[in-house]
Amino acid sequence: MTFLKNPLSLSILSGVLLTLSWPVVGLSMLVFVGLVPLLFLEDKITNDGYGYKKVRLFSYAYLSFLIWNTGTTWWIVNSSVFGMVFAIVCNTLFYTLLIMLFHWSKKRLPLRTAYIFLITLWIAFEKFHLGWEFSWPWLNLGNVFSEDIHWIQWYEYTGSFGGSLWVLLVNTGIFEVLKKHQINFKNTLWLKKLSPWLVSIALPIAISLIIFQKTPINTPNTEILLLQPNIDPYLEKYERENDDYFNLMAQMTADQISDQTRYIVTPETYFGAGLGTSLDEFKTTPLYRSIDSLLGKHKKIQLISGIQSYVVYRQTIAPTQTANFIRDGIWVDFYNSALKMEYGENPEFYHKSKLVVGVENMPYKSFFKPLLGEFLIDLGGTVSSRARQEYRSVFEHQKINIKTGPVICYESIYGEFVTEYVRKGADFLAIITNDAWWGDTAGHKQLLSYARLRAIENRRSIVRSANTGISAIINSKGEISQSLPYNTKGVLKGKFAPEKRITFYTQYGDFIARWSGFIAVLFFLIALSGRLKTHKSSRTKERINTKKKIKP
Repeated sequence: MTFLKNPLSLSILSGVLLTLSWPVVGLSMLVFVGLVPLLFLEDKITNDGYGYKKVRLFSYAYLSFLIWNTGTTWWIVNSSVFGMVFAIVCNTLFYTLLIMLFHWSKKRLPLRTAYIFLITLWIAFEKFHLGWEFSWPWLNLGNVFSEDIHWIQWYEYTGSFGGSLWVLLVNTGIFEVLKKHQINFKNTLWLKKLSPWLVSIALPIAISLIIFQKTPINTPNTEILLLQPNIDPYLEKYERENDDYFNLMAQMTADQISDQTRYIVTPETYFGAGLGTSLDEFKTTPLYRSIDSLLGKHKKIQLISGIQSYVVYRQTIAPTQTANFIRDGIWVDFYNSALKMEYGENPEFYHKSKLVVGVENMPYKSFFKPLLGEFLIDLGGTVSSRARQEYRSVFEHQKINIKTGPVICYESIYGEFVTEYVRKGADFLAIITNDAWWGDTAGHKQLLSYARLRAIENRRSIVRSANTGISAIINSKGEISQSLPYNTKGVLKGKFAPEKRITFYTQYGDFIARWSGFIAVLFFLIALSGRLKTHKSSRTKERINTKKKIKP
């Protein structure tokens, strides 16, 4: 095929295939061939007779990943132009470096080993991308099946990294077959050679369908109210007082509360007036008294709400790395928090741990702030960097002995991160989020879709309160049982089922990624030494010399 000989065509094709595979409107099956043109591109550049191989490969690979990143996450522009450019440019660079390392390894490792190195390196990078301060794991390959929940019920064993491994194995396998056997409809040998890889696509799906049928789910029995106030964060949200939002909550839920209602959940930063609420003085605020009064009328209800909060430090030097200087002798840590209140119990807070890069925190602040000042702050509706909580908190409902894992917005992308809530006893997960920054784009739909992965991985029901939508109840198989449309003001009243069992993935987390990291480092060191390639070359020469000696 002619297009296989054109580097530019191969580059564009790979980017387009990856883009068209992505949720929520893509055809995920395309991801199994999305990297094949890129592998042909690398192979062509490696073996052609032209110079500047590294420069050409870098340029074409960068174009592929630029198309993919732009086509799937362009909607960040609605909250920040700089934030979109920064995320896309950097993320594209990271993926391009993976291909460059693979290209480098092919000169130092046997070919099959180089493929293993690429697969494990890619997965190791995805894992690394979950943990460092430039974290943006939106495009981890295992996320691509978030709308095809019937295909990936085995995520309860592997997590989303099982999906990444699946995609990478199939892509490299299909590439090898197509490379060795030219597509010819008169000679179907290539199709026969391709059949094992087609089976490798179908078999996990078949296994998943069996798991889906055999996995029981508890009957939903716990009534919950999910608030969707539909407040414009740019023009309205931060212009009103917390008392106004309490009154709105009370008004919206008044006709919905029944004797069976056990939870009211509001979106992220629902109580977000001004700079927030002082954690030390919260119990003296009018907001606390109003909530306590409401819960006093409904003593079996627990409120879980988003709230902006802060802690003031009166000292001359910065008390923490995240503290914001206000004036001489005054420093403040700001938090994006989840609040739990229950009548007769002390309020509890969980502070968001996974902060959005450039929006809620400045990556490596101690290094960049002296150089850039506040340049990386105020990109998505905030005016200062946030502090974080390093561990997960679980909210217990004292009246019914049910525990909640409070997940705040962006945190729901992180698989192993979420398992910590469940390991600490969470019977269900409550996601509070404000996706209004991105408008009616794929952004808020993708974030909802990724939540379905967390439900499968942990076999936990998920309730989701989103400011402008989509608020939803998701069962432990990842099915959306109830939802409110986007850009709709209302209360989603429904029931969910608490769960107790612990899945293999919940217990062992990202074991695939950890093993991949070990193997990738091992092969990198071997490639660096060049010993494996040298050893193989020596053996090949020995076989050739032996044949020459015995030749009659």
